Amino acid sequence: MKKFKSLLAAGALLAAAASGALAQLSIEITGAGANRIPVAVADFAGERGVSQALTSVIRADLERSGLFQLVDTAGAALNENTVPNHAEWKGKGADALAAGSVNTTPDGRYETRFRLYDTQKQAAIAGQALAHASNQIRTTAHRIADTIYEKLTGERGIFSTRIAYVVKGAGRYELQIADADGNGAQSALASREPIISPAWSPDGGKLAYVSFEAKKPIIYVHDLATGKRHVVANFKGSNSAPAWSPDGRKLAVVLTKDGGSQLYLVNADGSGVTRLASSAGIDTEPHFSPDGQFIYFTSDRGGSPQVYRLPVAGGAAQRVTFDGSYNVTPRLSPDGKTLAFVTRSDGRFRVAAMDLATRQVQVLTDTAKDESPSFAPNGRMILFATEVGGRGVLAAVSTDGRVKQRLSVQAADVREPAWGPFH
Repeated sequence: MKKFKSLLAAGALLAAAASGALAQLSIEITGAGANRIPVAVADFAGERGVSQALTSVIRADLERSGLFQLVDTAGAALNENTVPNHAEWKGKGADALAAGSVNTTPDGRYETRFRLYDTQKQAAIAGQALAHASNQIRTTAHRIADTIYEKLTGERGIFSTRIAYVVKGAGRYELQIADADGNGAQSALASREPIISPAWSPDGGKLAYVSFEAKKPIIYVHDLATGKRHVVANFKGSNSAPAWSPDGRKLAVVLTKDGGSQLYLVNADGSGVTRLASSAGIDTEPHFSPDGQFIYFTSDRGGSPQVYRLPVAGGAAQRVTFDGSYNVTPRLSPDGKTLAFVTRSDGRFRVAAMDLATRQVQVLTDTAKDESPSFAPNGRMILFATEVGGRGVLAAVSTDGRVKQRLSVQAADVREPAWGPFH
């Protein structure tokens, strides 16, 4: 119980993550799916440096997903208008082939065109023409990879999405935002005091977070386009754990202004604070269901930390987790069918997933100090923080536990991840 209170009450200072240097996250793939789709991405025609930059990002995106087996193209260059020899590519093992070109436009920008072919059906199944500037090569590549992913899996791709996280290094905390592959990191806030619990607004335009810069936990909402922010909760005691409602109008928060840690609703502008529930224990870590009807949260009201859910419209809380004596940090998949949370067994804290229809639970990770799970917007992956070699790193695992990735910054602690929405 002491562990639970120190971990959750004041916002968990172990949330410690932010570095002074804008170092990029490096990604290591440590597991892959069982039945990967073999796909070839030919070198795009056009200016060699630009085309190589594009195709390398597309290939890296597909490889990182763990769902594709990249077929060696042996340096073959194909543009989108060249009808490929389907039998030849099929013979090389490719079920799908991407080809394209990059051309300079009269205004000094670029136009990238690509086509995706099904080598078995011997037909084009997707195509795009994208105009972009020279500094948007990675963005363009991510969009192409998203199209390939969606056409071949039936699910929306997440390569164009962003992640937020906190990096800690040399007495400095930094809230950073990067592409889903860890590149293009930008700082939203730097402070000598901890920054924790970043949460994306549903439209991806704002981040709510807790900052200790005033020597106490205060909740802010930060507009990413303008850099402006406003205070949402600065009451007596602790203000922590902001979670957006699906419509972006409200936040569920944890306040101690009336005693222990309890759940409240507040408008996104900081007005209209209302109490959601009352309990004799600690209620914390709220998270809305995708339909906005329930708030899932962590509470020790039953004696040990467990996951509960509460109707937003009012009513009694229901306990959700029953296996084990420690289950915290509930996070729902975008379709509302899967609950991710952190469970403790044999002294190890690991990410688990529960199928809410069957109540079946699967532990997804083999690490020991997991925290802060966050679903990708397509529900396929879960991003979380863990510790490797005494240092905070980010990791990701697929909801079936097969695909695993690790993201780290050299010589810095990285924690508090939040995966942004589609935009």
